[in-house]
Amino acid sequence: MPTTDKSASNTISFTDQDALQFHQEGKPGKLEITPTKPMATQRDLSLAYSPGVAVPVKAIAADPSKAFDYTARGNMVAVISNGSAILGLGNLGALASKPVMEGKAVLFKRFADVDSIDLEVDTLDVEEFINSVRYLGPSFGGINLEDIKAPDCFIIEQRLRELMDIPVFHDDQHGTAIIAAAGLINAVHLTGRDISEVKVVCNGAGAAGIACIELIKAMGVPHQNVTLCDTKGVIYKGRLEGMNQWKSAHAIETDTRTLYDALKGADVFLGVSVKGALTADMLRAMAPNPIIFAMANPDPEITPEEAHAVRDDAIVATGRSDYPNQVNNVLGFPYIFRGALDVHATTINDEMKIACAQALAELAREDVPDEVAAAYRGARPKFGPEYIIPVPFDPRLISRIPAAVAQAAIDSGVAKRPIVDMEAYKAQLQSRRDPMAGTLQRLVSKVRQNPKRIVFAEGEETPVIRAAANYVSQGLGEAILIGREEEIRENASAAGIDINRIGITIENARISNRSNDYANYLYARLQRQGFLLRDCQRLVNSDRNYWSSIMVARGDADCMVTGLTRNYSVALDTIKACIDTKPGHRVIGLSLVINRGRTVLVADTAVHEMPTSEELADIAEEAAHVARRLGYEPRVAMLAYSTFGHPKGERSERLMEAVKILDRRRVDFEYEGEMGADVALNMDKMANYPFCRLTGPANVLVMPAFHSASIAVNMMQELGGSTVIGPLLVGLDRAVQIVPMGAKDNDIFNMAAIAAYNVT
Repeated sequence: MPTTDKSASNTISFTDQDALQFHQEGKPGKLEITPTKPMATQRDLSLAYSPGVAVPVKAIAADPSKAFDYTARGNMVAVISNGSAILGLGNLGALASKPVMEGKAVLFKRFADVDSIDLEVDTLDVEEFINSVRYLGPSFGGINLEDIKAPDCFIIEQRLRELMDIPVFHDDQHGTAIIAAAGLINAVHLTGRDISEVKVVCNGAGAAGIACIELIKAMGVPHQNVTLCDTKGVIYKGRLEGMNQWKSAHAIETDTRTLYDALKGADVFLGVSVKGALTADMLRAMAPNPIIFAMANPDPEITPEEAHAVRDDAIVATGRSDYPNQVNNVLGFPYIFRGALDVHATTINDEMKIACAQALAELAREDVPDEVAAAYRGARPKFGPEYIIPVPFDPRLISRIPAAVAQAAIDSGVAKRPIVDMEAYKAQLQSRRDPMAGTLQRLVSKVRQNPKRIVFAEGEETPVIRAAANYVSQGLGEAILIGREEEIRENASAAGIDINRIGITIENARISNRSNDYANYLYARLQRQGFLLRDCQRLVNSDRNYWSSIMVARGDADCMVTGLTRNYSVALDTIKACIDTKPGHRVIGLSLVINRGRTVLVADTAVHEMPTSEELADIAEEAAHVARRLGYEPRVAMLAYSTFGHPKGERSERLMEAVKILDRRRVDFEYEGEMGADVALNMDKMANYPFCRLTGPANVLVMPAFHSASIAVNMMQELGGSTVIGPLLVGLDRAVQIVPMGAKDNDIFNMAAIAAYNVT
């Protein structure tokens, strides 16, 4: 059955089988352990384990704080659950919670470079759970509790905070509260209110609801101004039914008994309850310019459309990604722990939560960068009723939020290792951001603004069908699958994909009425190369790459992806027979290599076997152009086995001459060479050559030959654990990309997005 994902930047549909395959393919699950030190020699092993490991052991025994210097503890968070309240699914047990906890760990790494381990504790007994976790303190720098039912979660978090000297944070409570508080700060500002005077009604007295009102009270909202409601109505002093100590702490003296009565004249509605809980009549009863946080998921207490139909003066936030002002916990927990870990905080206190909320609020008031504007389909968001909360892919979050949290920890006295140079710390935080993830997000967002028709040449293959379905469901445009309709539909059905519902076009070259036109087009290009018209007719009817390439060349599609079932060079020869080189450009292969958050572009990895000096200069220009298209300021290194003339050799001389050619061309990007890869990528080694013109590590590497480029990239992928995208096909007059043979559906989708974006 189809499922709808509400956590991404747009509503995305996928099947249950898609989700299962995602978690199963390759290594099952979403996490692995990777060493951070070399383990290649006997000396390495002796240092890592016995006898070398005894030295840090003794140092930590003498001074426990040294554990943060000599182990991974300072960047390690445990994500822990007993599965008693998994998402909206209820108590499905500890084991069933593991995919969610792995997912949470992935988000820690993706957004804040925090390493995480998921731990599932198989008990519903509160005391057993507490005792299972309390003794784990030496292993971790922080504890993130997740998906634990109320009121157990209150007891567990409170006791663990008392027992442990590291941050313990139940995100289901505090994450929602912090992001909602950030939005409330801005909504109060926009409506000219004072937070100390607003009247707030919270519907939902579970973990998130209690945390929301506790935090806004800490921010200055008076106790008597907050009315808490649950399924039985208002929580008032003297009420006995359905009460516990956490609800009782927020009971007030009031005659109101229903949510409707409580909302009369109220300024703010905080909803962490159920769909439809806030009715039109209730909203009408609220004060002018009402502030509505309808955060029930997946369906809010009232939708923005419903709210604005009744009150066009309302400011509305929800938990949904397809509406403005999404209250998304990922804006908080990764960055809160980042800041807490970096100062070795002993806890996460109210001051740190408020600092996070205030920093988020301030960020929403600033002009947004292009990366954020792109996600709004060309309409640059501006601080106002529909933009009071930043979005999760704002690149500034990593440097702003942890710094604010860290400073609050220092100021409130819970930081064991205060930061001396906060500006330097912010710069260091920025370097932790995963550049390629942001780049791909930006590409996808740009394509959504200008959707493209893409043809998938190998349309019968299941990974291609999945990629095409993803392309359409993400709003990137129209997908055209080339192949036999019966075969495509059969494979799609087996994969759980409804071709008709998604809206994918199928085209069979053998029965298309464009066959003669395409054959004539190809014959006009190849007739002086020994091809007869019947040869071209046969190629067009039998080879899907010829058909797809001509579709793009003739404008019947905007872009193309192929390569899953044939060698790169074979596919490229076919494409070049149908599509010209872009005037003023050179066709090259460019691979994007990502390792530990660092991205470099490597060229030429697909086309020129032994380029001349002139060709090397062209490759450098082409690669620098693509780097800029992808959002990087190019620093180009012309690589060789030698560095600045030592040792000498014929091949290095070609690189030297290429640099001279770039000098004569007066190009507008940084470049240098010839140089070894170690020098190009390491500023300390580069410092040995003070005349070097690069101002930082190279991010574009021009290799001396195709074979060395291909070998290097493949070795980095297989031995170094790098992620490789490409080779991207660059320099053609039409947008075409070739995936590696055997590529996975996600790889094909990424290349489809790159083709639609057109990096040339």
